Amino acid sequence: MTLSAPNCYTPSVGFLEQPILDFIAATYQRLQWPGVVALMAIESACIPFPSELIMPLAGWMLIKEQALPVTHVLAAGAYGALGNTIGSIIAYLVGMWAGRPLLDRYGRYVLISRRDLDLADRWFSRSGSWTVFVSRLLPVVRTYISLPAGIARMNVVRFLVYTFIGSFIWSTGLAYGGYRLGEHWEKLRDMMRPFDPLFIALIIALIAFYIYRHVKHATGE
Repeated sequence: MTLSAPNCYTPSVGFLEQPILDFIAATYQRLQWPGVVALMAIESACIPFPSELIMPLAGWMLIKEQALPVTHVLAAGAYGALGNTIGSIIAYLVGMWAGRPLLDRYGRYVLISRRDLDLADRWFSRSGSWTVFVSRLLPVVRTYISLPAGIARMNVVRFLVYTFIGSFIWSTGLAYGGYRLGEHWEKLRDMMRPFDPLFIALIIALIAFYIYRHVKHATGE
C-alpha cells in the first residue's frame, strides 16, 4: 500500500514542531505501521519526540486517509504501546546499568544520597506499578519515567506490563482523536499544548524543593 502525502503544514503547529511533523509524515510514507513503532520507541527512550504528534497523525494518515474502519485505532494503540515498551526497555537498562552505579559513586555531588536511593528503591518496590502506569498517561513525564524506574531497579516484569497498558491507553486515545478530527487533527495538539508548561513547571518545582530540603538538612536548620 502506498500512502498519499497529505499536506501536513498548519499554522497552529508550533514553529519548532513543524520539522518534526514533516519527519513523522515522511516516516509514515516510507515505513507505515513500523514507523509508528520506531517513532514511539524514540519517544520512550528519554528523547523528547512528542507522541502528541506521532499518534494523532497516525490516526489520520494511516487509518482515516486509507479509508480503514475505526477499529484500526486499537491496532494503532498496540503499535504505539509496543514502540513505547521497546524504548522504555532501553531507558530502563541505561538507568540500571549506568545510572545506578554513577549515582552510587557520585550522587552526593548532585545532592543524591544513599538514603535517597534507598527511598526510591522502596517507593518503586511498593508503588512502582501505579507510578509507571499513571506516568504513561501524562505529557512530558511519560518520556522520562523509565530512567528512574531502572535506577531503582523496579521489578522488570511489572515495569513492562504497566508500561504497555498505560501506553496503549495513551496511544489509542491520541490515534482516535487524530482519526475523528482528520485533517484538523492538530486541534488535539492545540488542546494539549497548554498543559506542557504546567508539567514542566511542576517538575522544576519538585527539583527546587528537593534541593531546598537537602540544603536545609545540610545546614542543620
